[in-house]
Formats: sequence, structure tokens, C-alpha cells
Amino acid sequence: MALEQQIQNDIAAAMKARNQVKLDALRAVKSAILIAKTAGAGIELTDADIVKIMQKQVKQRRESAEMYTSAGRPELAEAELAQAAAIEEYLPKQFTPEELEANLRALMAELGVDSPQQMGKVMGVATKKFAGLADGRAISEMVKKILA
Repeated sequence: MALEQQIQNDIAAAMKARNQVKLDALRAVKSAILIAKTAGAGIELTDADIVKIMQKQVKQRRESAEMYTSAGRPELAEAELAQAAAIEEYLPKQFTPEELEANLRALMAELGVDSPQQMGKVMGVATKKFAGLADGRAISEMVKKILA
């Protein structure tokens, strides 16, 4: 089943179950998918495109939660994090820090990178290769740690 169809089915299931958090999160994802479809002149989105949209939605919610927390609104931050968790159920499993480090070390050995001046070379390949498996910020921090 295509990811978009699964989201649509899960919206109906969340309505029936009266799961408001999941319902709100999935409706936001569906809205972002529709916006992407109309902005792309009727181009059909692949599951990979939808995963990117969902990753962006999760990132936005985490950033919102940080802002709410710093503003002293923990109840709003909690709601954002709950929606992020609901969306993350549809995303591929993320690398653990240990898995990320092992994969980056292997990639660096493959590319022959051994100095901080070559970080850009690693980042260009790593962000494409590990898209959906690790956040860009996590990749960047781990590359800096390894090359330091």
C-alpha cells in the first residue's frame, strides 16, 4: 500500500478511535502532501517524497516544542512532541549514534577523508546516502567529532 493511502486510512482509523493527537498530526501531513502536489504542477509524489515531507513536519514540530519550552509553555511543547511522535511512526528507523558513527567512518575511509578541511566532501555524500536515516544536524556533529 502506498504511504499516502496508508495515511488516509489511518486518518479514518484515528477518527473512529477518537485519537485527536494522531488525527491532527496526520491531517497536517495530508495537507502538506496536497500542497506539494499542487505546487508541483500535478506531479505524482513518490513514497520517498512523502517521507521527506513527513521529516520536515517532524522537524517543525520539534522546533516549535523548543520554542514553547523556552517560552514557559510546557503543555504546548508536549502537544507538539506528541504529534511529532505520531508522524515518526511512518518514518524509516533512524540510525543510533553508534550506527551513524560506524557508517560515517566507513564512508570516510571509502572517500579517503582524514582532515577537517574535507568535511564538505563527506557532508555532500553523507547527507544524500543517509537521507531519511539520520538528521543533517546529527550527521554534521558526528563528522566534526570524528575529524576532530
